Amino acid sequence: MPEPLHLLVVDDDPGVLDLLQRYFTGQGFTVSTAEDGAGMRRILAGNAVDLVLLDLGLPGEDGFELTRQLRKDWNGALIIITGRGESVDRVVGLELGADDYVTKPFDLRELLARVRSVLRRSAAAGTDTPAKVQFRFAGFTLDPDGRTLRDDQGRAVALTSGEYDLLRVLVEHPNRVLSRDDLMGHIHGRSAGPFDRAIDVQIGRLRRKIEADPANPELIKSVRGAGYLFAARVARGEGT
Repeated sequence: MPEPLHLLVVDDDPGVLDLLQRYFTGQGFTVSTAEDGAGMRRILAGNAVDLVLLDLGLPGEDGFELTRQLRKDWNGALIIITGRGESVDRVVGLELGADDYVTKPFDLRELLARVRSVLRRSAAAGTDTPAKVQFRFAGFTLDPDGRTLRDDQGRAVALTSGEYDLLRVLVEHPNRVLSRDDLMGHIHGRSAGPFDRAIDVQIGRLRRKIEADPANPELIKSVRGAGYLFAARVARGEGT
């Protein structure tokens, strides 16, 4: 029987910590909690954590800096929690590598769906599809089994879980215009909201990692008023 997935909730509100710990434990997860960055680091150092739920509004420590540290030193899944209407916080958090975000006050069932969606496509969930099949494009090799991207020299290109998920959708639908709703549906199982820039942010990050000139992209093209098109020729093949 597989071990329960381990969530770490970081929030300075004891009521929120208690609520989420009870709720996610009841959904079959192992749940740890921390009230600040120091507690978060202690738990991550001593435990295998699959996903962190991080409140950006922690007192005394910048939530963006904690997000930056997580993406530098830890490669698990990350969902940020922001206050209602703080669209700038959401965009910056995604720029720093968060996989998704939720706003307070949140609906527990929606939060559970977001957590499951991110974990389902993460390495920790262990549910990715066909082993050995790889996608090759423009000198890059995307390996769905290992959730890795390598350049033409065989060097690993560091991708967050969200960036990998987006690239996977693009390479599976080459030369086809995909709207933001299409992409959000494939990745998170939901539609993009009217002010949701999550896809645009992730596209920008991907371009900086795979385009020769991110300002004039040749692989991920914008289609005005429609969405994005992956213009590379994609070959599917067997891995080693």
